[in-house]
Amino acid sequence: MPRQSITKKSTNKRKKIMRRWIPYVVIAIIIIAAWFIIAPPRIWLNMTKSVEPTAQMGEQLVAEYGCRGCHRIGGEGAIKATDLTGITQRVADPALVPLRLWLQNPKGVKPNTAMPNFHLSDSEIDAILAYLVQADAAAAN
Repeated sequence: MPRQSITKKSTNKRKKIMRRWIPYVVIAIIIIAAWFIIAPPRIWLNMTKSVEPTAQMGEQLVAEYGCRGCHRIGGEGAIKATDLTGITQRVADPALVPLRLWLQNPKGVKPNTAMPNFHLSDSEIDAILAYLVQADAAAAN
């Protein structure tokens, strides 16, 4: 009999410890889930939002994200924000790294910007940049 009571006490002690940790585990899971939703890591974005990085897809993405609601592109759209007509020719870097960084995280480049972070994947950024290059080439001709 004494042996059973020792086993029962140790089991109860383990259960108490487990019950004490459950809220912390639940909170940790909620925080991690919120992190993936609010500020998803690049690898997650690239897995879930992969597109064909073509100029045509870039044009669709510009329409889908409503870029022309604030920006003028190829002579069309509003001028609430930077006029993007000719932007790829104004950027000194041929790889368009400044634009790429801006599209990845606008507030990381300029903290007080009004532009929201659309959490674009790398392939979406490539497609939008391909469209901007094509639009700038067409405007130059």
